[in-house]
Amino acid sequence: MSELPTEFRNRCGEMLDVAFHPGTREKRLLVLGHGVTGDMDRPLMVAVAEALSARGWPCLRMSFSGNGSSDGDFEEATITKESEDLQDLIEEIPADVRIAYCGHSMGGAVGLTAASLDQRIEVLITLAGMVFTEEFLEREFGDVVPDKGLMWDEDDCPLSQNFVDDMESIGDLLDEAGELGRPYLLIHGTDDDVVPPEDSEQAFEHAAEPKKLVMVDGAGHSFEETGYGDVNDAIGSWLEEHLS
Repeated sequence: MSELPTEFRNRCGEMLDVAFHPGTREKRLLVLGHGVTGDMDRPLMVAVAEALSARGWPCLRMSFSGNGSSDGDFEEATITKESEDLQDLIEEIPADVRIAYCGHSMGGAVGLTAASLDQRIEVLITLAGMVFTEEFLEREFGDVVPDKGLMWDEDDCPLSQNFVDDMESIGDLLDEAGELGRPYLLIHGTDDDVVPPEDSEQAFEHAAEPKKLVMVDGAGHSFEETGYGDVNDAIGSWLEEHLS
């Protein structure tokens, strides 16, 4: 495929850490984005990239600004800013490369937001994708004081007022799902207790064709319980159908 840049920076000048997995398919790229408090090295991200690369699909894992080894402050890591990171990364990819994006959890919300603004995302795939952002905020962090408390008691993940304001401002992404108009694959575990399956079900109901909802029986939020085979197979089949 076309040669990719060796360094990506967002509009703030912050370096975005990436890892490239080569594949045999020319001018195709699957970009993978992680969820809140995560980074590109989370097991799910690595497993999907390795499996799809082995099937010939070049893959690029990224850590959003403020996460992992990327530049930036975690307190500024919101859906809005991360969607800008994704758009900035895509802008640096050669124009003849056809792009699919796969996002986990909040990374799914990032993808839906970015795809609504950037037509270069030809195929959108969400894994346990967050849709009801305000409900997620209240459910997971409703008792945490912004700018004082932590996300899930993780010392490196303070809950910022920026994050709270962004989640409340978005509310939900049903309109974005309904207006997407591009191939949209939603994968969700039936036992997800972080982002409920209803998020994907409601987005699916609002979305136009082509779309597909895959429920992985017994899988939780990160799909470890069932292994990644069903996830990888579903992604591979969708890419064959819509990005070949």
